[in-house]
Amino acid sequence: MCTTRRFTLAALAISITSFNAAAATPNDAAPLGKLPRWVQPLAYHLDFRIDPRQTDYSGNATIDIELKQAADHLWLHGQDLNVSKVTLTDAAKKIHSAQYKAAAPKEGVAELDFGKILPAGRYSVSLEYRAPFNQQLEGVYKVSSQGAPYVITQMEAISARYAFPGFDEPAFKTPFTLSLSAPENQVAVANTQQVAEQKLENGWHKLSFAPTRPLPTYLVAFAVGPWDVVDGPQIPATQWRKQPIPLRGIAPQGEGARIKPALAQTPAIITALEDYFGFGYPFDKVDLLAAPDFAAGAMENPGLVTFRDFLMLLDAHSPANNVRSSFNVAAHELAHQWFGDTVTMPWWDDLWLNEAFATWMQSKITQQLHPEYHADLELISSANRAMQSDSLVSVRRIRQPITNNGDIETAFDGITYQKGAAVLNMFERYLGADVFRQGVRAYIQQHQFSNATADDLVGALAKASGKDQRFAKAMRSFLDQSGVPLVDTALTWENGQAVLHLKQQRYLPLGSTGEAKRLWGIPVCVRYSVDAAAASKTKCELLDQEQGKMVLPGATAASWYMPNADAAGYYRFDMAHADLARLTDNLASLPNTEQLAYADAINAGFNRGDLDASAVLAAAPRLAQSSSREVATALLPSLQWLSKYEARTDAQHARLTELARQVYLPRLQQFGYQRRANESQDDALLRATLAEFLALDIKLPEVRKTLLAQGDQALQTNADGKLELTRANPDLLRSVLAVSTQERGTPAIDILIKALGNTSEPAQRLAILSGLGAATASANAERARNLALDPLVKVGEMSTLLRASREDGEGREAMWKWFTANHEQLVNRSGDSSGGKLPALVAGDACSQSEADRLTAFFEPMLGKLTGAERGLAQTRENTLLCTALRDKQDPAAILR
Repeated sequence: MCTTRRFTLAALAISITSFNAAAATPNDAAPLGKLPRWVQPLAYHLDFRIDPRQTDYSGNATIDIELKQAADHLWLHGQDLNVSKVTLTDAAKKIHSAQYKAAAPKEGVAELDFGKILPAGRYSVSLEYRAPFNQQLEGVYKVSSQGAPYVITQMEAISARYAFPGFDEPAFKTPFTLSLSAPENQVAVANTQQVAEQKLENGWHKLSFAPTRPLPTYLVAFAVGPWDVVDGPQIPATQWRKQPIPLRGIAPQGEGARIKPALAQTPAIITALEDYFGFGYPFDKVDLLAAPDFAAGAMENPGLVTFRDFLMLLDAHSPANNVRSSFNVAAHELAHQWFGDTVTMPWWDDLWLNEAFATWMQSKITQQLHPEYHADLELISSANRAMQSDSLVSVRRIRQPITNNGDIETAFDGITYQKGAAVLNMFERYLGADVFRQGVRAYIQQHQFSNATADDLVGALAKASGKDQRFAKAMRSFLDQSGVPLVDTALTWENGQAVLHLKQQRYLPLGSTGEAKRLWGIPVCVRYSVDAAAASKTKCELLDQEQGKMVLPGATAASWYMPNADAAGYYRFDMAHADLARLTDNLASLPNTEQLAYADAINAGFNRGDLDASAVLAAAPRLAQSSSREVATALLPSLQWLSKYEARTDAQHARLTELARQVYLPRLQQFGYQRRANESQDDALLRATLAEFLALDIKLPEVRKTLLAQGDQALQTNADGKLELTRANPDLLRSVLAVSTQERGTPAIDILIKALGNTSEPAQRLAILSGLGAATASANAERARNLALDPLVKVGEMSTLLRASREDGEGREAMWKWFTANHEQLVNRSGDSSGGKLPALVAGDACSQSEADRLTAFFEPMLGKLTGAERGLAQTRENTLLCTALRDKQDPAAILR
């Protein structure tokens, strides 16, 4: 009886436990946003078997998880994975089977069905699978260089789910332990140092790598192929780090020597970053990899930073722009090792914590190590370009709520990068550089190897500065709302004092449907003159009300003032007419930073409809005299717009042509068309900018003739039947080949298409594609566009070709016709995630109501199929309508005044 009674009670206890477990089991649907938090990954062991010569690979992903509540399933990510076996091992080493199901294939969400309720606890989940090498440069993908296949990874933003099953969100940071099996003649590299090698059967070997620091899935990286591995200079120990860091370059076979310049500059960048953050480089090595094809410019994978090949493979024939970009992009990606890799945002709405900081830090490090690069001016120029996008009603915020995959894909834009960097620059000035750095250091120290939000950073800055909530509110006003502030200013004389009246609203271009009434906390800094010798003072105040006043001590009734001192503020200004006239008269006494702000005010006033073409044409000669490349070319966008959309008569075109000939041609002739011994990079870059503007926008015959002569030389073949493209100035090669295809027609197109198949040098390939895309004859332009669907053109090169093919009115119409006929093939090559970029790619310079309407009619039915296309369509349509409104408002006769 007693035995029977005990058995009955035990059975009852089991029944009750099972009932409670069943009651607690989540009853949910496939999550299309964030995964539920009742499952936490703790560590990954990833074992891949990869042969680049094949079309697919196999993998085993073992994930240690914590099940926080009883459940009969869990959700995770996996896309295009053929999972053949799933097992769960519990803490008692008992093995449970499970079934993998693709629950939401388009979003890459999968379910593991346990088939029974499992209690809360720790488990090890093992999934065996096969997957194809991705064709759109996502996840684990394969490319070729000089006929040899290579396998590379790109996991950001949400492409790790193509590579392995897992929890593909930045909040889930865990250690990863990788092993790679490959043929013995293949080199394999990963995030961390190799710790073991095992010989396998049939000429294979297995390489094992040290466990990583806690990382999100989007930072996992590896590569397999016949790479050249080049040792760089070891990065020596510093006060922040006791051990030296090994440094290597990973280049396609035969290209190793060309990665040495990039390696040589790396130790100084790492050391400068450590000194700023007060925190030693946090990973065990630095590998820089030159990818033969890559969707982005570069990727900050810790220990294995990947780059577009033209940024890493440099020699004496490399364009000056590539040489400078190599340093800038390296500084950007290495800054990520702290912002993004060591401290990671928990969700994509704080992507700016990665990208804005890396962009801002890139500028700071470049200015420190290469002041001749004028990174401070590039930061301002980039901010001015971001303001153009930020003027749209359809623009996203820096901290845009992220609700779906399309929001994630379209977050990688000028608002996140350039606007975010400009806002950081503004508040650094407001708090002071030393105080700002103190706050940044505290933020890194407090959140190292974990996740942090914007509020964490704002709090660290507020604590370091001792500022109250007024500062925090001001900074959040730029993070959490879109748009560009416009500060209206007027100087008055009141009670013996110069008083500057300030009023803020949202800057809106002509034709905008936006609401101007909006409030920010703007750190307004004003430079003003105090005597006839042009001495000046600066005063700053926080404008967080609609209107305010600023007393300018020492100013006189004749003083001039610059409403954005050092151009450090992320805002535009509109001055009283007399005030603007005094500033214009003293333009030459302003530093280059403020001359850029002045140029932006001219561009902004023109786009707002407050200024006409005559104002732009009057300002251009003043700014073009500057010794600064950035200032001298600051008004070129407005001049290009006038030439493309506003000039309608021969007389108007002649006026623009003559202005260009008088103002810009002398600068180009001063430099000449060939490189000079020991010339500065700035001179080389200015030459290239002016040559492109004068030859392709203004179409000056004398410039086109000179470039064509270089093109005729470059298009001659040598004894091997290959082109000697180095006969042209490498800095001008894109413009040279564009003029050549336009002037020489079909013979030049034939030569360049053949050369594309025989050329692996990345800078030359991009120049060839730009040249082909510039073809104007309809048959040749169609041939060029068709190349975008040909394997001869790499996936990462397609946009270069297609952007170039829609530059004029006839090109836009032909491009539209081609795109509507071939869009499915284009999407198949570039991937669904390219949807956010497609509207701008096909119609980015449209300027009519009819073009806006046909764009909408075509893309609206496709919005559910193309990730990110909704925002891309909205912004491209709005830009088209704004261009139309401005063109209709402007009086073309103003060009002749």
